[in-house]
This record gives sequence, C-alpha cells and structure tokens, in this order.
Amino acid sequence: MSTFYDDPVHIVRGEGVWLWDADGRKYLDCYNNVPHVGHCNPRVVEAICSQASTLNTHTRYLHEGILDYVERLTATFEEPLKTAILTCTGSEANDIALRMAEAMTGKRGIIATDATYHGNTTLVSHLSKSNVPEVGFGLGQYLSHVEAPDSYRIADPDGQRFAAKVQEAIDDLEQRGIGFAALIVCPLFLNEGFPTQAEGWLKPAAEAVRRAGGLLICDEVQSGFGRSGSRFWAHQKQGVVPDIVTMGKPMGNGHPVAGLVTSTEIMTRFRKSFRYFNTFGGNPVSTAAAMAVLEELQEKNLQAHAARMGKLARERLSQLAGKYEIIGDVRQSGMVFGAEFVLDRETKEPAVAFTDRVVNRMRERGIILSKLGRHKNTLKIRPPMPFAEEHLDLLMTTLDAVIAETLEAA
Repeated sequence: MSTFYDDPVHIVRGEGVWLWDADGRKYLDCYNNVPHVGHCNPRVVEAICSQASTLNTHTRYLHEGILDYVERLTATFEEPLKTAILTCTGSEANDIALRMAEAMTGKRGIIATDATYHGNTTLVSHLSKSNVPEVGFGLGQYLSHVEAPDSYRIADPDGQRFAAKVQEAIDDLEQRGIGFAALIVCPLFLNEGFPTQAEGWLKPAAEAVRRAGGLLICDEVQSGFGRSGSRFWAHQKQGVVPDIVTMGKPMGNGHPVAGLVTSTEIMTRFRKSFRYFNTFGGNPVSTAAAMAVLEELQEKNLQAHAARMGKLARERLSQLAGKYEIIGDVRQSGMVFGAEFVLDRETKEPAVAFTDRVVNRMRERGIILSKLGRHKNTLKIRPPMPFAEEHLDLLMTTLDAVIAETLEAA
C-alpha cells in the first residue's frame, strides 16, 4: 500500500477531529471524511456495539434495520430516487451503477472526466485515467474521458463547454458502435480540484445525457451527507436529479458500509438483468452504524455547520492569498476548501513541489491534510464535520507559518 507523507504517520487513536500517533503526538485531522461525524463518535460506537452484541448476519435473512435505514436515507432524496442497494465499498456501488446503466440502455459506453477517481474494481478502475492498466480485460474500449472542469484555467461559467465535451464523447461512442450508457461524475468534481461553479452548472451536461438516452450517475462518496453545506447532497446544488447516486466512505463513520440510491424502474431492470447479492452489504451492524451517522448529522444540524465553517475558511484562505503570491486561487464548497499553489499568477504554472513540501511540513507541525487536482498542486482540506472555529484558527495560523517557512527555504 502507498502511504501518506515522506515520513508516514502511525496512528493509534482518534477522537472527534483529533488523532494520536504511536508516540503520543496529537494531530488535527483536516483530511479524513471517513469519520464523517468525528473519530470514535459516541453515538456511532454505541450503535455498533449494541447491534454487534445482539445479532450480525447477512441480508439474505430479513431484518428491520436495513428497511428503517433505507427509508430514512431515501427521504433525503427527490423523486424518483426511492430505493437502494447497500454494499461494503463505494467501488462496489459504482460497479453496480455501471451495470444498471447497461441494463437500462443495452449499451456499455461510459463517460468520466480525465482527472477523476471512482474506485478500484476491474471495471470501475478504468474510469480513472491515471489508473488504467497496461493489461486487463479490454475494458478500455468502453470508456471515454472528457476534459475535467477547471475554473482557474478554463472559462466555462455556465457549464456549456463541459456539456459540449460530453456531447462529443457521446457521439464518438455511438460512432464506434459501443453506444452510450452513462456519464459518471462527482457533483463537486472533488478529485479534479473542486472547481468553483455556479449553482446548476451541471444541468447542460445532464440534458445532453438525457437527450442521448443515457443515465446520469452522481458519485457522492466524498461530496454527500451534508458536506457541501448548502444542500444535503451536492447534486442538489448542481440543480440535477441523477438516475443513480452512489455513496460510501462517510456513510458509516469508518464502518465499511456503502450503497446507491435509484428509482424503482432502474432497480427492477437491474434485478431482472443481473443476479446480484452481497454477503456483508447492509448487514445489521453496518446499517446500525449508518443510521447513527444520519441521526448525528440531522440532530446536530451539521450541514448548516459545514456551510458556516466553509465560509469562514474561505475568508481566511483569501487573506493568505492576499499575503502570498504563491497562492493562485482559493476555492471552497461547504466543508471542502483549499488553495492552489502556482509559481506565477500570470502563467498559472503549478507549484507541484512546493505543494508537496507544504503538505509534509504541515504534517510535521501536527496538521493532517493532502493535495489533489490534475497537477496535485491544490490543498485538499476536508475535515470531519464537527470541525470548529478553534480548529480552523489552528489550521490557518499553522498554514500561514508553513507557507512563509517553505518560501524562505526555497
């Protein structure tokens, strides 16, 4: 396995937004969306322990927990997204979504952006251009990659340019005899660097997909469950109702539960086209953990908290951009925020090595964060949802010092 940082961190304990390593050192976690409602959240821990001490088996037996959870989960979606399949990982959920697209259209052509990531099953791994293997099962012919949005370098204020690229890919797949089945995107385009986008930006591309008879799949593994602040699901900010929404990592606060939500029509077609079951997906302990996460989010109004904290974070990052020329752009969507480092604001040349040094120096100062985007020069700050003002102040004060120190050492 690859590890984070030049000097990997050996984490042994977590609580809220904090982590401790094997030497007892404390770190502020500004990266992990897996513990969505905080490391070792008491409500989630209690739910897991209580259910594990009562019953845990697979869902080929009846249990009410999965029904109660799916009802509560689908209540956060628009019609006709009212039925679900639970899995163990987001990769599995995306794999099922692609099979659903084939079942509905009778075609196999899938479009994704050229700077994304959607998982690591044999099929899904091909959606990530950087992950396409030299050997495989010949699945590359079914994939088409379009230019990822980049609000800093590519002018596309209303999404029309992206929609045109999607249409070109649709036409190509049809002309090659593959046929077009689906467009899959993260509605925040988070791995692409979460570009700044107006509400409804994705609508033109969604309209192109529907005209062609394809499905829109929104991968909300990173962007969902209130993280975008303004909406519970990021696709709602985009003004679209997808055909399928997939989810994972934060769903169970670290417990391996994931899934997808879709319409009854699509689910029925999938069930008639494929034999599918998942031994561990939706087991009683996983659904108890997932229910506890939903309860914590809703009862503590963490979506509104994410919106408020994101706004404050953007203000603090903008202040740093006014101080340091190396910061070319600041962007934020709820509890996802960061700054893009460039060597020159005119040429916008990515400061890749500088970004890597900042990430590692922040780790040395006790702050956990990462980098992403096409050039890997944008800070990825995506903390657990309880992240508060005192944590933001520590983050920004430390980042200010680290940028100054790194510039001086350059």
